[in-house]
Amino acid sequence: MNPYEKKRRWKFFLLFFAIIIGTASVFYSDFFIKKMEREEQLKLQLYVKVTEQSLIMYDDDRYTSLIELIRTNTKLPIIMTDSSKMKILSSLGLDSTKTNYDLEKKVNVTYDPAYFARELRKMKEQHPPTPITGLDGTRWWIFYKDSPTLTQLRYFPYIQLGVIALFLLTAYVAFSSARKAEQDQVWVGMAKETAHQLGTPISSLMAWVELIKSRFDAEDDPLIAEMENDIKRLEVITDRFSKIGSKPIVEDHVVYTVIYNFVEYFKLRTSDKIIFTISGDEQVRALLNVPLFDWVIENLLKNAANAIENEGTIAINIIENLAKEEVLIDVTDTGKGIARSKFDAVFQPGYTTRKRGWGLGLSLTKRIIENYHSGQIFVKESELGKGTTFRIVLKSSITYEPTSNT
Repeated sequence: MNPYEKKRRWKFFLLFFAIIIGTASVFYSDFFIKKMEREEQLKLQLYVKVTEQSLIMYDDDRYTSLIELIRTNTKLPIIMTDSSKMKILSSLGLDSTKTNYDLEKKVNVTYDPAYFARELRKMKEQHPPTPITGLDGTRWWIFYKDSPTLTQLRYFPYIQLGVIALFLLTAYVAFSSARKAEQDQVWVGMAKETAHQLGTPISSLMAWVELIKSRFDAEDDPLIAEMENDIKRLEVITDRFSKIGSKPIVEDHVVYTVIYNFVEYFKLRTSDKIIFTISGDEQVRALLNVPLFDWVIENLLKNAANAIENEGTIAINIIENLAKEEVLIDVTDTGKGIARSKFDAVFQPGYTTRKRGWGLGLSLTKRIIENYHSGQIFVKESELGKGTTFRIVLKSSITYEPTSNT
């Protein structure tokens, strides 16, 4: 199984596990919330009974302190109204600074009718009123709302899940950054070591070619010329690897010319059943590091050639987007295509559909375009059995001044 497929499955498993934990947390909190709701309803019933008794025994001082103690121990926000449910007779558990009398300081304070109207409206929305027998047998009504503790408990599971999600996101970003930094170090170390190892045999091959030319008088031999071209190609590859990890020098180049020169070299080493075409703007320019950009084109052409089983075409189209001052390079093949679900996966290190592939070409291509040329590369479109188009987006080195009509 592809390692990225395993990684994706683990992500789904962890997400599923997180959903189970979150659901269990919500249901467990909901259990306690309902339990507290029942307890608060019992407290309200006790408050109603005690209040009724206090109204009956309002002239008996023997139980006044006991009744008052039970009533004040009820922490529920309560409002008692008359039979019309509009006129407020008394309240409990509300903001003492907005009542008409402060029980603790025994002083009159400002009464805020709007505050009580708002609180009464909230209570009517939360719970149905409870009837109580008032003075002279009249029916009064008691309204209440959830206590601050119950209100906070309702939001607690969501706050808890939010904190956990934030922690997991932070941890994921931190570990991903550390892993990416470690991968970059591996890439750089591998590339520089490869360049170092290639240096000696390339020097030896150059010496052997010169020896063959002088001993067999083969200065004009076309086979020797092709050998020299391949050795020069190895030098270019070595130069590419040596540039990984360091800031390469980019220079102004005509994009069409750079691509044409490489395609001319590449198509001689590919099946003659594959037709290469280059079209589009031949003058547009961009800042390029030619050895590294050739590597990008090489990887795209190799993938395109491998996707074509028998015969087909590979077309490169160069477009200039004047509005955004960008250069668009489309590489289209008539190969077997890529499934839409794999559009992003093809750029991941190790992803390959070939038995002997390493899955590093497109990953390196993406790094070269994004890190060294400040551009973009992505699968523009693909259809299974018909072909694929990769798009490279580069910043044009030509700037255009807007014209004004005079």
